[in-house]
Amino acid sequence: MLELEHEFRVVDVHAQLTPDATTRPRGGPTPASPDRLEREMHQAGIVRSVVFPGVTPGESYVAPNNGVARLSVERPFVAFARINGAEAPDTDQTGRLRNALRRRQPYHTTPEDVEQYAYDDRFHGFVLDPTVDGVPDDAVLEQLETVGLPVIVAGGEGAPPATLAETLLGRGFPVIVSHFGGHPLNRSLMHELIDRLEFIDDCYLDTSVVRYRDVLERALLEHPDRVFFGSGAPASHPNVAIMEILTLDVSADKLRRAFSKNACRVIDELRPDRG
Repeated sequence: MLELEHEFRVVDVHAQLTPDATTRPRGGPTPASPDRLEREMHQAGIVRSVVFPGVTPGESYVAPNNGVARLSVERPFVAFARINGAEAPDTDQTGRLRNALRRRQPYHTTPEDVEQYAYDDRFHGFVLDPTVDGVPDDAVLEQLETVGLPVIVAGGEGAPPATLAETLLGRGFPVIVSHFGGHPLNRSLMHELIDRLEFIDDCYLDTSVVRYRDVLERALLEHPDRVFFGSGAPASHPNVAIMEILTLDVSADKLRRAFSKNACRVIDELRPDRG
């Protein structure tokens, strides 16, 4: 695809990088090699990209995280560590009872893991998919609050806004909810999460695989400081993701916020002086 020309500095907060590009993560997109991902980002005019490994349920993420960090060296990638937890994203009485009986397994993220990732200068935040990997227990959440790094959370039908509000939001660390909290393309959940932004601090939305123009425009008009651009690569081509934002009926200032300014306030490594 030809290079996309535009006037904006663009940073991407949602790109999956699989260390072993010959292995497809369960339920994930076809992996892209680091070189291909870097090339596609360059073609789209994206200067920096947050990258993280795909999901591998029931396994430790130590090796995939280290692989992503290694492949980010001397590339315009910002590595985030994927974490998991023993608790299910359930908030009803039955779910709470089940969570009370669950115990952290050897492959689950521990408070010590979070501390190690946080003070390792190769990592700049965390990624969590509650539907596949569960939710960390209170000890891990407390450590996340202590280190204060941003956490990208996959939001959708398996982890709707009400569940995220009950388990992860308002915990003292920035949370970036992917897909506007409506995966897969659930418009009502996206609108519900936008409604909740008025009452929740340190909660942000990333645009990855949000195909509805009315939802994107509403979020940028009502909460212009809470929207981050996410390409969703390699499942979505970065050029396509950027064009979906460029064609919105909003001001250039709001586009600049979504493409770069907002994310740079929360993720230091994306700032121009860090590149």
